[in-house]
Amino acid sequence: MIVGVPKESYPGERRVALVPLVIPNLAKAGLEVIVEAGAGEQAGYPDAAFTEKGAKIVPDRAAVFGTADIVVQLLCYGSNDVTGKADLPLMRKGQTLIGFLRPFGSQEVVQQIAQAGVTAFSVELMPRSTRAQSMDALSSMGTICGYKAVLLAAEMSLRIFPMMTTAAGTITPARVFVIGAGVAGLQAISTARRLGAVASAYDMRPAAKEQVQSLGGRFVELPLEAKNAQDARGYGTAQDETFYARQRELLGRVVAESDVVISAAVIPGKKSPVLITADMVKGMAPGSVIVDIAAERGGNCELTKMGETITAHGVTIIGMINIASTVPYHASQMYARNITTYLTYMVKEGKLQLNLQDEIMRETLVTNGGEIVNARVREFFKLPALVTQ
Repeated sequence: MIVGVPKESYPGERRVALVPLVIPNLAKAGLEVIVEAGAGEQAGYPDAAFTEKGAKIVPDRAAVFGTADIVVQLLCYGSNDVTGKADLPLMRKGQTLIGFLRPFGSQEVVQQIAQAGVTAFSVELMPRSTRAQSMDALSSMGTICGYKAVLLAAEMSLRIFPMMTTAAGTITPARVFVIGAGVAGLQAISTARRLGAVASAYDMRPAAKEQVQSLGGRFVELPLEAKNAQDARGYGTAQDETFYARQRELLGRVVAESDVVISAAVIPGKKSPVLITADMVKGMAPGSVIVDIAAERGGNCELTKMGETITAHGVTIIGMINIASTVPYHASQMYARNITTYLTYMVKEGKLQLNLQDEIMRETLVTNGGEIVNARVREFFKLPALVTQ
């Protein structure tokens, strides 16, 4: 079977779906790899590095889609709403597509992918299980986002992060507050601590307390209890507006005392909850920084502008999207390792084994045979359940 890697076409995207390091492992599994010319250059992987490891370079995107049995991308059509549609006519019936698809984004787009006849797997839907951990690309990219968010904040802040004892006296450490202690939030705490800041965090899931404390962060407890705070997959669940209103009221004091706020509260398939109001921003000290990792889904801050950095009430609010792409070398490496583990799990004796009894395959498979077949996606778009899966 041939695995094809096209160059990412989303504007500003610098990552590549596979890196030279993983090609020998794919070859052992009976997979041949073809890569579009220049696909890895912006991530620090020149064509020569791919050919050295046994991959073949092909001249253009059409050659990748025209030859490959399995096409592996980072931002497939679905998550790439700018240039992704151009890939639709290149897709072949019976071809396999793997990458970030944003399956809860647009029903029309998911239908179009289904109608192209491809068997599409969405890496966002990877189960949060021990067995699937090494394939969890969403967590890998979350790790990069949490790390980079703190660096962005440190660069924009008027204050230095660590405590320093100098001839000019002692400088107190910066106070970093993280809202949402998922993968990105935990990495933000860890990075802030490495830079010498005092880190604290809040999450509505009680289970997050131990994780925050294990990283040396202080867990902010609010006299507020969420109903069914997390779903079966460990993700936070949406709450009613009464809960969010009370949450904002209680968070206001902590936000006002912070030099930096990193917000990473995301609900899969839903708009991000607004946790930082304009009034809360107004209450922060001039020169403070908010990095809104949830900007792509509407943002946790009321004033966030997606894809922009703005100043409001003397506070810098960073709404950067696609943060992982700013560290393309290691982001690509992590993604490639996740995808290689996933591919070698699904491909046996040189063939893709579509076993729907297997949780990993069943949960990540979105389209097959011209239909949207994923139960969660069908339920989300209020489509009738399929009689046979």
